[in-house]
Amino acid sequence: MIVSIIILIIGFGLLVKGADFFVEGASDIARKLGIPSIVIGLTIVALGTSLPELAVSVTAALKESNDIALGNVTGSNIMNLLVVVGLAAVIRPMTVKRSVLKRDYVMSCLMALLMLAGAVDIFWNPRETAISLLDGAVLLGVTAGYMYHLIRTAVRDRVAEQFGITRPLPVSLLLCAGGAAAIIGGGQMVVNSATDLAYRFGMSETLVGLTIVAIGTSLPELVTSVVAAKKGESEIALGNVLGSNILNIGFILGASGVIHPIAVKMENVYDMLILIALTAVFFIPLWCREKVSRMTGAVMLMCYLGYMVYIVMR
Repeated sequence: MIVSIIILIIGFGLLVKGADFFVEGASDIARKLGIPSIVIGLTIVALGTSLPELAVSVTAALKESNDIALGNVTGSNIMNLLVVVGLAAVIRPMTVKRSVLKRDYVMSCLMALLMLAGAVDIFWNPRETAISLLDGAVLLGVTAGYMYHLIRTAVRDRVAEQFGITRPLPVSLLLCAGGAAAIIGGGQMVVNSATDLAYRFGMSETLVGLTIVAIGTSLPELVTSVVAAKKGESEIALGNVLGSNILNIGFILGASGVIHPIAVKMENVYDMLILIALTAVFFIPLWCREKVSRMTGAVMLMCYLGYMVYIVMR
């Protein structure tokens, strides 16, 4: 058991540092190619902080540990919304643009609805409870369309920028390759050790995915958003969370479903409904005030504590 815990900690460390190295290397390469910084933030940074979820979910799908794959995505999105945004707002209130709410926040809620629809197949087969290859392909297609729209809009509205390179190209490529290798290795270590611990403690894979794995793989989003909040970059903090939540469902869950059908239990459906409800409820104060106040952030953190108590008791 001690060995499994040590492997789990090492795996999380590889996931976090691997994502950090990947983002740094990819950002340098993007700047060298003349890609606008806004596109870098909306795509590379969001994808980079979601790579731990990708590594864990795809590895779990390959090993047919479906509960970890699905619980990881749902649990990470709930933590991103409540803990990452909540903690960043407590540190410094976050201003929110209506354009972000209309496009990215609504898209985040839509992706959660698509995940639920794919999980229960309510449109064509109410008895089927699995995210199939077709469901995964739909999620990937919607995500690709969303990313294309983001890039096209950013390029259209770009202004002249100076792109400074902090590292030589070979170093940036090495950072990308090393980061990707660390993420893949860390993902395998996390899944293997978490599954072993679940069996040893009599915990379900769903609970492990929603708690240990989800919290561990959300560390990059947490670190990125908290640092951004301290620097007053509220758009980066909120944009990172929304972008990561969209990619977690559309890209990561979609890719996992294409690799192997993901069986869905009623517990998973309940968690999806909770995610949708939380996303919808917190949209109201954001829309009315165009900011996340310290009070709203504190309420988010309390909601997450309540959710943790619920899933442990369940």
